Parts: sequence; C-alpha cells; structure tokens
Amino acid sequence: MRNCVKGAAFWLACLVAALTGSSAYAQNYPNRPIHFIVGFAAGGPNDIVARILGDYLSTAMGQQWVIENRAGSGGMLAAGYVTTSPPDGYTVMFVAPNNAIGESLYKKLPFNFRRDTVPVASTLRLANLMVVPPDFPANTVAEFIDYAKKNAGKINMASSGNGTSVHMSGELFKLMAGIDMTHVPYRGSAPAMPDLMSGKVHVMFDNLPGSIGFVRSGKLKALAVTTAQRWQATPEIPAVAETVPGYEASIWYGISAPKGTPPEIVAILNKAINAALTDPKMVAKFNEIGAVPAPSTPEEFGKLIDVETEKWRKVVEFANISVE
Repeated sequence: MRNCVKGAAFWLACLVAALTGSSAYAQNYPNRPIHFIVGFAAGGPNDIVARILGDYLSTAMGQQWVIENRAGSGGMLAAGYVTTSPPDGYTVMFVAPNNAIGESLYKKLPFNFRRDTVPVASTLRLANLMVVPPDFPANTVAEFIDYAKKNAGKINMASSGNGTSVHMSGELFKLMAGIDMTHVPYRGSAPAMPDLMSGKVHVMFDNLPGSIGFVRSGKLKALAVTTAQRWQATPEIPAVAETVPGYEASIWYGISAPKGTPPEIVAILNKAINAALTDPKMVAKFNEIGAVPAPSTPEEFGKLIDVETEKWRKVVEFANISVE
C-alpha cells in the first residue's frame, strides 16, 4: 500500500512539474522570431495578407514574424514542412481552403492536416474573383459561358496550384456551367498574372486580394465573385450565382500550428491575432483588399476546417479529380 501511495505521489509531482514548466514556458513566449509559413509564391493573395498580419503581430508581440514562402503542390509542401516542425509556437502556417481540399484530392500525402496540426485562429473571410484579360470577348458570366461552349477545349483556366480554392472554384464552375476548360496550375496566383494579363491563359478564379488591384487598374476584367451573393467589399461585381443558380465558393483564411503545440501558446497566439482583427486600422487595410476579418476561438476554427474538408470532399468526388 505504501508503495502505491509513493507511486501516486510521484506521478502527481510529475504532473505538477509538467504543468508548471508549461506555464513558465508560456510566460516567456515569444522570446525569438516566429516563422509564418505561406504555401504560395510572394506577391499572391496569401502572401499579401500574411505580410499585413505579420507586420502587426511583430509589433504587438515584440518578436518578428518572419514570412517564409514555401510554394509548391497547392500548398502541400508548406503543410508538410509545418507538420514536421517542432511544436513550440515558433512555426505556424497560413491556412486556407487548399488545406481542407488536400485531404481528399491528394492521394499520397505523408501527413493528415487535421490530425497533424492544431487550429489557432480564423483570420479572414473573402471571395474569389472570376477574372479574364481586358480584351477577352466576354463581359458577363453568361457571355463567358456562351463563348466557352462555342470554343470547347480552347479555354485555359489558370490557378494557384492543384487543390487550391482557385482551382476548385473553377472546377465547380465547369461542372455547373457545363463547359470544358483546360486547367493550368501555377506555383501561386502571382506567377500566373503575367500570362493572364497577356491572354496566354484566359480565366482565373483568384482570391480577391490578389487580383482586385489589377481589376481597379484595368489590367484585368472582373466578371463575378464566387460567393452566394454579391460580396460586400465589391457590391458592383455580380455573383456567379446570378447566372449559375446554386454556385457558391466562399473563401477563408486562418492560422494553425504543429500538433502538440502547448494550449497556453495557442491561447497567446489566438489572443494576439484576434486583437489584430479588431484593430480599426487593420480592419480598414483588410477592407481595402476585399477581405472581412473573422475572429474566432481555436475550437471554432477547428470546426470550420472540419466542415470545409467534408464540403470539398464531395466536390472532389463528384468532379472525379485527384492528384497523386
């Protein structure tokens, strides 16, 4: 009996020590730069948002948020890097629909995003923007569909990579509009822009922050947004659903960390991110690029990822597409 008591006391002491150590660790966090991993090339919408948010958090948290662009495989290279990084709060990743889509689209991933990461916070809600070159012979979605049907197999659809929301928004449009387009993946939206502006590719369903500036400058032409109704930041641009009833592809951004990151660290990050999303100056910056702040708890963001993973699984299966 005495040995049992001693054993229980030992494990209780270990538990107290672990909790105390974790608390002390959190009190000193952060004490060095935080690496913010973005799965797409610099200059694209994810990168634009990451740098706006990173600048704020660098000042607010007293340590530099270092943006690292690890482009490739629709953001899966970046996700793979993060899932194998130390769970110490010093490596976090930019999360978007591509991470939810990847679970069903990619057949041989060495990780499972939901299993191998922990949600930290939702950041933004936004739309994708259906854009074409300025001289493309269509000014509306209806005219685009008519042109595509008359030129079957001749329309090239650019995307920021396989399995991104940009890609899947286009695939959903193809299915629901009954047209054929050839998918041309790039290593992010930014690398696709020169070819889109010059007409080498003919359409892209880009995240709004990456293309709205080109639309406003006349370098691209916007036909529609992908949300169910017109997007509040661009009310002058119609929704695809006004022409293709039932079409909808809402976009969201967030931040996750490697599995095993201490809850205390997740809580610190969540608090700092939510503060950024409610700061009036930050809200104004995000509104300028067509994004709406979406603060959340880690649990709420995790539920969103679960819902989106299953939503896009159905699209992947219905479209019968996969990436090895």
